[in-house]
Amino acid sequence: MKKATCVPCFMLMFALFGMAIASYDCYMIYSGRLLWCPPPIDGCNTVAYSPDGRIRGVPIGYFGLVFYSIMCALAAVLAFGSSSRGLRLLVLLYAAIGVCGSIGFIYLDLTLIRAFCIYCLISAILTVLLLLFAIAHFRKREPELLG
Repeated sequence: MKKATCVPCFMLMFALFGMAIASYDCYMIYSGRLLWCPPPIDGCNTVAYSPDGRIRGVPIGYFGLVFYSIMCALAAVLAFGSSSRGLRLLVLLYAAIGVCGSIGFIYLDLTLIRAFCIYCLISAILTVLLLLFAIAHFRKREPELLG
């Protein structure tokens, strides 16, 4: 097994944190419970239970859980397995898709649902961090082959 590098380990940490938040959101919605929302931000449940907070009937948080689960797997491979340029490009593109999704969901929260969710904001910050770290890792130079 190769030695893990710092950047993919941070990506793995961000993805695990995102999975934890998305899991909490999904569990609470699935069980019909109210999300804890810190004052003064009180729109978490408005967003979570809004019909506009769903895509074809599926709560947006479920998509976040899928996104972070896949990102977690990709970051783990980068950290402890392959670090090929192709894989780094895939992670970069996937993180960019996550940021675009977050922007869309925040826009949806603010314009259509007209409520704000702290979990959506944390998720958006995590996806931006994932993208920034993916860019940094993608730009990393390949080690020269000795030969």
